[in-house]
Amino acid sequence: MKNAPLGFKLEPLSISVDNILPSRMPPSGIKASRKYLQIRSSIQEIGLIEPLSVVSADAEKVRFTLLDGHIRLIALQELGYNDIPCVVATDDESYTYNSRINRLSTIQEHHMIRRAIDRGVTPERLAKALSVDPRTIEIKAALLKGICPEAVELLKDRQFPADLSRVLRKMKPTRQIECVELMIAANTVTINYGEALLAATPSELLVEGKKPKRLTGLSAEQMAKMEREMSNLQERYKMVEQTYGQDILNLVLAKGYLAKLLDNQSVSRYLQRNRPEYLTEFESIVKTVSLDQ
Repeated sequence: MKNAPLGFKLEPLSISVDNILPSRMPPSGIKASRKYLQIRSSIQEIGLIEPLSVVSADAEKVRFTLLDGHIRLIALQELGYNDIPCVVATDDESYTYNSRINRLSTIQEHHMIRRAIDRGVTPERLAKALSVDPRTIEIKAALLKGICPEAVELLKDRQFPADLSRVLRKMKPTRQIECVELMIAANTVTINYGEALLAATPSELLVEGKKPKRLTGLSAEQMAKMEREMSNLQERYKMVEQTYGQDILNLVLAKGYLAKLLDNQSVSRYLQRNRPEYLTEFESIVKTVSLDQ
């Protein structure tokens, strides 16, 4: 099997800013946008992190068409850069990896911040570059402290509030994993859900000295009851999740079979005369479009 050809040359090329030709007009008012100001501030403080993506625009390979990085180019021009590092595409395909990726996950952002700090960039300088409060940088830099590797693996491709780690690190590893799985299954990886799960976590599953404040207005007996009910709810939720796919398949098969059965006039007449209650239920199943009905 032949190796797939590379889409970009391996080594970046330093190209004069005058020889980079934008492939589209920038949006109106881009220089006043928060995104532009963040990019400009970042480049000004710590330099260009990601090279521009270009492709040759002439046979002499002197001028290049810009594929990706239009906002960065404007910021670099404004900051007075003369030469810009670029990765050169091997064809003029307008596709670039940046146009097909999602935003950075929270954990990827953490790793980038940690790498910058390890290389000597201060949290204050990073905060200025990203136009955020220095406390935000400190929280994101310590994001994974006290979080077990299994929970980190579950969250690695997701975006979530950095302060959620404060909630998770109050729990023991097994409870961290359980709560993260519940939040992902519910598609609600939020502080509020995390704190609700923390409040309903039994003492034996909490890190020593990390017992959360009790909700005001609840007695010890009411809190214990809520913990038991939350535990039971979690177990039922997991059971439903495990059988949901099979239940959907069974529903589809049953609908198909009953639809064909009711298309038979003899069968329909027989059910109508002798088992009208069956006919009503069968027709209801045929019209069902989800398990919620």
